[in-house]
Amino acid sequence: MIDPYTNSETNSNSVNYERSLRRLARSIALSQGQFSLILACCNSLPLREQLVTRLHELSPIEIQELILHPSVNKLFTTIQVALAEEQPPALMVFGLESVITLEQLLKATNLVREEFRKQFAFPLILWVNDDILQKLTRIAPDFRSWGANSIRFDLNNPQPIDLRINSA
Repeated sequence: MIDPYTNSETNSNSVNYERSLRRLARSIALSQGQFSLILACCNSLPLREQLVTRLHELSPIEIQELILHPSVNKLFTTIQVALAEEQPPALMVFGLESVITLEQLLKATNLVREEFRKQFAFPLILWVNDDILQKLTRIAPDFRSWGANSIRFDLNNPQPIDLRINSA
């Protein structure tokens, strides 16, 4: 295995990931008590798992997680049912890439976009890949416009990385 501190490309990736994770944690913290759409874009599922683990370590905010079932066809209702009456400090949603009727889900999301702001007083982090981000922009442009620029986690090097870098 390559030592992430001796391989400059891997170390560069680690630094970039850590910077993006800190930006994501800061966005979550600044959005407390209000609806905010945050798009985290990562094309690698194994990397995403590492990033989420590290995000939980970095963030002082408790971030709940929701994994969408492939048969889901309404994002808003699914979140509402999963949370019941609870308003978590933040919610991360995974699994959009596995949703069978993704276009239907995105169209429905765009139609009820105002309900997200009315009902959810917390940051909503959607983990997407490039394909989902493109479809979100095309099919649900009004909903997508609520999210600032996506926070990208591009995998330039497929080597395992250590996200716990020394920040001096």
